Amino acid sequence: MRIRTTAAVTAACGAAALTLVAVPAATATAADAPASVRPWQLTGTSAGGTGGRTAFTATTATTATAKQPYALAVNFSKVKVAGGKTTVSVGMDAIVHVSYSFNLTATNVDVSAPDFYVGLDLYRGSASKPTSDLYGDQAATCDVTSSESSYEKVVTGMSCKGKVDIYPRSDLRNADAGAKWHAVAWAVAYNGQKPQNPADVSKIGTAELAGQTSPTVRRLSRLTVNAAPEPVRKGKTLTVTGALTRANWETHKYAGYTGQKVKLQFRKKGTSTYKTLKTITTDSHGNLRTTCKATTDGYWRYSFAGTATTPAVSATGDYVDVK
Repeated sequence: MRIRTTAAVTAACGAAALTLVAVPAATATAADAPASVRPWQLTGTSAGGTGGRTAFTATTATTATAKQPYALAVNFSKVKVAGGKTTVSVGMDAIVHVSYSFNLTATNVDVSAPDFYVGLDLYRGSASKPTSDLYGDQAATCDVTSSESSYEKVVTGMSCKGKVDIYPRSDLRNADAGAKWHAVAWAVAYNGQKPQNPADVSKIGTAELAGQTSPTVRRLSRLTVNAAPEPVRKGKTLTVTGALTRANWETHKYAGYTGQKVKLQFRKKGTSTYKTLKTITTDSHGNLRTTCKATTDGYWRYSFAGTATTPAVSATGDYVDVK
């Protein structure tokens, strides 16, 4: 996992008196948030949900344990991850950027402050003690959609979007594939406190909405095919080989996916549809091998339907000329 520098905070968030703030500018952004600005878990309740998360990373725990952040008056709604997709496939090296969006309503919070940040994490387990956590390199960017003010309060509505950046070599383990994930939207107001070492933690406000719908993460699959000999005499035996592999996030290699049902399919030259001829099972190394009679020119391929941990994949058709 990517390492975060954090300090333990165990006190519950408490209520705080909020002062009026100026009407925010048309656009607020947190794209320049320091890399250390990440939410982590508190054993309490914040304004946005349970198990409030804050984002400061104190280098010593003395101040952090003596005081606690207050519950920021921020509420979240319409949380959507990956455009509503149910799965995200991750390979071995490419960074995968998972988009997200949500709305928030802030009451008496200076959302235009340079040290007000919002974002979203994906997590397994509980929000307070996740077994795995995926997050973005930058906080979300928000547009102000409404602002209402009165003598008692200023209420600001915002539409926010951002990306969770998944680094497969450092962020994922094989056990993460196909497991249940959740999303948590969060907000933190530092109010002039230093993120790395706040002088007064009680001046920092935090809010969250945990337990939101998230796509599952799956190990990207690959499937190859080779039909031989090429060309082949009509009526002769054609041997079709291939291999089904998938990303192994712990060895950082693609490894054979064993014991999986894979369809052998054929598409006649001049047509657009593949037809399944038989189903075979990958061996202990993920390899495939079978034979067929060559009857006409066309394309041969293997096709895998996918599992809870591994997405479906079809090999690129291998054309064979039948003489």
